[in-house]
Amino acid sequence: MQFMKPNLLSATCGLLLITASVSAGMIELKTDIPPAEISGTPVPINLTNLEPLQQTAPTLKVPEGTVLLSADKPVTSSDDWPLIGDVEYLTDGDKETGEGYYVELIPGLQWVQIDLEQEATIEAIWLWHYHAQQRAYHDVVVQLSNDPEFAADVTTVFNNDFDNSAGFGVGPDLPYIETNYGKLIDVKSVSARYVRFYANGSTSNDANHYIEAEVWGVPAN
Repeated sequence: MQFMKPNLLSATCGLLLITASVSAGMIELKTDIPPAEISGTPVPINLTNLEPLQQTAPTLKVPEGTVLLSADKPVTSSDDWPLIGDVEYLTDGDKETGEGYYVELIPGLQWVQIDLEQEATIEAIWLWHYHAQQRAYHDVVVQLSNDPEFAADVTTVFNNDFDNSAGFGVGPDLPYIETNYGKLIDVKSVSARYVRFYANGSTSNDANHYIEAEVWGVPAN
């Protein structure tokens, strides 16, 4: 019996074709990263199970055709009278940390909400709370819905509430330290029009802060 020598070229080509088919149509998501501007006296972060400190910009592959959906879109919040700034800062494209770039909401569990003005397939969310001081925000929950009241049709895409104090169940995600790189969340193709962000103070103080939230996805048309 004659044995055939394996055709390594054919096998390699087959592997390349499979790899190419898997990665076809995917692109690396990129955004402008603000400069690091650390100020103030650091406050100890007494939390367990913290994510490792983000040292470089996070990366994520998203489908071709993914665009920034949230630029200059309407923003509302549970706090009608923010202590500092305006909720519109959340979608204005500015990611620096000085006054005039962030909004501060009252203590307690509060939310901000972006209306994309049409349903879209959301692929990623990039979030900056406040990065001029290393801190971790409590009960960070990100939800998507086609219902502006979030009473139905709700999908939770991030939840680091470890004790269910926010009332959405114990989350699988870890608390993380704020940096100028922000928090990049892989949404994985969820169809929704509204995006809501919860927080409940931080390891520095009881207030809630937001600098920018980018919602990336594919428009419905």
